[in-house]
Amino acid sequence: MNISNTAKQRMLVGEAAFGWALGLGSPLAAERLAGSGVDFIMIDGQHGSFGSDSTITTLMAIAAGGATPMARVASNDYTKIGRLLDEGALGIVVPMVHTADDAKRAADACRYPATGTRSWGWARAAAYGDDYPEVVNDEIFVAVQIESAQSVQNAAAILGTEGVDGCWIGPSDLTLSLGFRPGSEDGTKALNEAVDKIEAAAQQTGKALGFACSGPEQAKSLAERGFRFLTAGSDVGFMMAGAKQALAVLRGGE
Repeated sequence: MNISNTAKQRMLVGEAAFGWALGLGSPLAAERLAGSGVDFIMIDGQHGSFGSDSTITTLMAIAAGGATPMARVASNDYTKIGRLLDEGALGIVVPMVHTADDAKRAADACRYPATGTRSWGWARAAAYGDDYPEVVNDEIFVAVQIESAQSVQNAAAILGTEGVDGCWIGPSDLTLSLGFRPGSEDGTKALNEAVDKIEAAAQQTGKALGFACSGPEQAKSLAERGFRFLTAGSDVGFMMAGAKQALAVLRGGE
């Protein structure tokens, strides 16, 4: 297996990379979704139902499907980040990054010296080939989550941090941090203003701007606006949408 982060390559040339998020903890669902033609699959290690064993088997399943394997780590923790990389993740999303120092800690944990501070060694990632340690630093995509009022104020410094490739905006947590309920009229207005500030910081630093989208329609709209790192759906979302659609047909005559 040769190491190639095709999703990152798309972003580097200014194109949008679209992904599906995984929360169910199912390698079988991951394999099928990874084979759908989407650019990347993101394992949700913060809010999803994944343990260490299911994470490993899910990364194997994503490899079988062909999408770029990425993962959101539970927290900005050196060891947790390293374990995901050792098992084969080529993209890391780090939540709750509020300052440039937080961003540097996340970026450094993702790459081997001299670029970063990642511990030398790897597990399942050995499947990428003998040249893995020589090439992986360039292939890893590091996205920090900007999802607090503090991080919006520090957005330019966060995105300007060496080793940070982009961000992934978490709209719900960001809205809450701004003092509003997600989905409320005032909350939506405050969120949009914050996103404008983050967008300006991404343009200033040349980093990939990302968003946790509500669905493919929003993802397409943001891609047209210049966003490049976009989750456009999820395993549980697809399953429940299909179930509701089927149930509507079954009970349509009631």
